[in-house]
Amino acid sequence: MDVRKVAKLAHLEITDEEVAMYTPQMAGIVKYIEQLNELDTGSIEPMLGGLTQEGEQTYSIREDEVRPSFSQSEALREAPSAVAGHFQVPKVL
Repeated sequence: MDVRKVAKLAHLEITDEEVAMYTPQMAGIVKYIEQLNELDTGSIEPMLGGLTQEGEQTYSIREDEVRPSFSQSEALREAPSAVAGHFQVPKVL
């Protein structure tokens, strides 16, 4: 995994120390994601985010209807960690 190339594509400056730290982390992420290649997807119909391969819009299975939802405070009350009105999540990189 070329961490410098990824950083350049993301328009990020990166130090040698960061390259040394992020290289094994990114390799672990890629290895984890590669497990998806082991899944048998032969019986699953391909989808492209709501578009057909020709770019045509697909139709949803159900009607889109407004339903009651949580308020921000209700959702954050259930969060393991919330900071300044937002969910706090662990850093990935």
